[in-house]
Amino acid sequence: MQSNAYWPPLGLRSPIAHTIFTAYGQRYGCPYRWHPQQEHLFAGAQGVPLYGQGCRVPHARGTLIATYGITGDLTNQWYLHTLAHWGQQRQFDVVLFDWRAHGRSGHLSPTLTSDGLYEGKDLCLIAQQCNELGYTAPYWLVGYSLGGQLALWGAWFAQAMNNDLIAGAAVMCPNLDSNRSLAHLGQTFWGRQFERAISRELQRLAQQLHAAHPTSIDLAAIAGINTIAGFDRALVIERLGFPSVEAYYRASSPLHFLPQLRLPTWILYAADDPLFDPALVPELVAIADRNPALEVVLCEYGGHVGFVSAPTCQRLWGDPDYCWGIHRLLDWLAAKTMQV
Repeated sequence: MQSNAYWPPLGLRSPIAHTIFTAYGQRYGCPYRWHPQQEHLFAGAQGVPLYGQGCRVPHARGTLIATYGITGDLTNQWYLHTLAHWGQQRQFDVVLFDWRAHGRSGHLSPTLTSDGLYEGKDLCLIAQQCNELGYTAPYWLVGYSLGGQLALWGAWFAQAMNNDLIAGAAVMCPNLDSNRSLAHLGQTFWGRQFERAISRELQRLAQQLHAAHPTSIDLAAIAGINTIAGFDRALVIERLGFPSVEAYYRASSPLHFLPQLRLPTWILYAADDPLFDPALVPELVAIADRNPALEVVLCEYGGHVGFVSAPTCQRLWGDPDYCWGIHRLLDWLAAKTMQV
């Protein structure tokens, strides 16, 4: 579905400016601080401990289970905090967690990331434990960027495992094909700058894991990390049994299973997202056209996890702030919970 009712401020019509503003500028003005009521220690797939936080609201209509993108932790993910704030305002319980190798989960276990191959199972197990803890069903898997990829894997495993606690997924700017998008990043000046910035954060993440688990993470391997693929080549693929990074990315990218996904799934995507191969846009639209379980909202603008709206756009939708993507995601979830 093409969305013609979203537009950013004039200065953010450049996808590079929009992405940089979202990643670096907007976080400092975020007024929505996450104030969890409870801390949780979840058991993920293979028994991996995962640190989480939760908050309940009166008369909840369901629970959002959400995490963030490729780097960060629960203390610094302002976009996730904003999503949690507005989710609570829309009467959803909210559970956030540090995914494998990130934040306090990384301190608890040296288990590294798998880009959804195990995180999808983690999400299903977290939903089961949330049910035992009294969070309101149904459970919706939510994420953005790489966190959106994880949520899609969670929906896929929920479908395969007949996990009827999970009603579906709602994601923004999910990574769909790592091989193609990383190749695309290397073709442009700004793409290379974005990858260098992410790689530095991945190297910092690996150093934190080494400090917490010095016998499990090779310090020499960390020193050579200067690309996203380099992180996975040095630390991830051997442990998962893949012969190459390319084979790992083929296996973990969700594009191939979207045609068979039957759980209700909402995907917000920007045609100008500078981190992803633009050739994925028509493929995603074609898949959604053939799969009634998928609802794709495609915007001309948005950058990567941006969707900052101009004041006139906010007035059109009646939104309380500029976070257009978050409000549309919650609109969809609110409508779906009326049908469950």
